[in-house]
Amino acid sequence: MSRAAPLAPGTSIGPGYSVEEHLSRSNVLDVYDAWDDERACRCVVKTLRPDRLADSRARRALLAEGALLERLTHPGIVRGYATLRRPRPLVAMETLTGETLAHLVDRRERPLGARELAFLGLQLSSAVGYLHRHGVVHLDLKPSNVVAEAGRAKLIDLSIAQAPGRVKAGTGTWCYMAPEQASGGLVGPPADVWGIGVVLWEAACGDTPFGDEEIEYPQLELRAPGLRTRRRLPEPLTRAVDRCLDPDPATRPALTELRDALAPLAGARG
Repeated sequence: MSRAAPLAPGTSIGPGYSVEEHLSRSNVLDVYDAWDDERACRCVVKTLRPDRLADSRARRALLAEGALLERLTHPGIVRGYATLRRPRPLVAMETLTGETLAHLVDRRERPLGARELAFLGLQLSSAVGYLHRHGVVHLDLKPSNVVAEAGRAKLIDLSIAQAPGRVKAGTGTWCYMAPEQASGGLVGPPADVWGIGVVLWEAACGDTPFGDEEIEYPQLELRAPGLRTRRRLPEPLTRAVDRCLDPDPATRPALTELRDALAPLAGARG
């Protein structure tokens, strides 16, 4: 397969969109900082790599993500501006000026405190709950997919989001995916509750509950160590995170339970 170069600055990506800068590349996608003529602003554009334009599966996935983003309106989810099919498929989204939670956790000298962690959990629960009410599970919750923007946590990258149902083994990101994603099978809202738990754990401790080792992830008997063994945090907070990381999806808390547990710790209304 050829490794075609990204589009150069000034190149038109599609009608009304031109490249400012190439930001990143995955196996099938290029992400650009772009100029949006209609809105007279910068935006982020996802499109297929030049050498993957004939990949019909990647095309369908990208267009599905764009259609989903365009119908979602939640302050905790990146806004989709437009989805174009021709001349090349692309999704245009708002530019977020904040930093990812992964970068924030990495650069801070001290980990997030109890109140910050609880507030983060509340915001993630709100955004994820909104997705669930629209019949979608995110399936890739991790610090690099959360952007701290003007005091809010915003979810990005809905590229593998889908309706609850069956997934192939390994759908998601290693060390962040729920056991049922790792082993393959039916997934639903509890998979995202697990994802919130891992994000909060990493925000609290600086690493994931299982580290980066080649663990037997799909084994349902695998249990994360208690958060209180790593951080001296209020017991209601550590208990809430630990419940999210129950290997049995049926015994993880519902998002409403999680919000009820976190709201008093965050100083929010119940």
